[in-house]
Amino acid sequence: MEINDFKKKIYDLAFRAAEDGGFELIDVDMHGRGRKTLLRVTIDKEGGVTIGNCERMSRSLEALLDVEDPIKESYMLEVSSPGLDRPLTKQKDFEKNTGKLVRIITKEKIGNQTFFTGRIIDVGEDWIRLKIEEPVSSKKSPKKRALEGERDIFIPIHKISRARLEIES
Repeated sequence: MEINDFKKKIYDLAFRAAEDGGFELIDVDMHGRGRKTLLRVTIDKEGGVTIGNCERMSRSLEALLDVEDPIKESYMLEVSSPGLDRPLTKQKDFEKNTGKLVRIITKEKIGNQTFFTGRIIDVGEDWIRLKIEEPVSSKKSPKKRALEGERDIFIPIHKISRARLEIES
């Protein structure tokens, strides 16, 4: 079986188990080789993922993997939630998190920068719009920051290298 066929088979089985359990499959990743192979599956659902949800998904996926047997060597299966600072990779990830604070790194410069922190205001078919707060150092005290103002910036989704939710206190 070719590597792409192998990855697709694993992804399809994880997708089936997630769908059956009422979860959204976020990511499937495999690390290592031989006895140190780790199959990491990330799931999400409305309202968040519990440890019980991860256990249920793990049992369901294990059963499918045992029947289909696509991984010939021994491996460890890890099922988890994406966490508070979850990565955003697809358009629907951005749509679902409209109004939340994000950190984005782009593949190329947009407006003379590649790093942005702002709130998702709107999401289109192939772009997102962020509201960026412009910090400015105070001349009296460089440690204190004042806000110069806000601006909106449009970022094409295909130009995003990495995007994550920011944890807000």
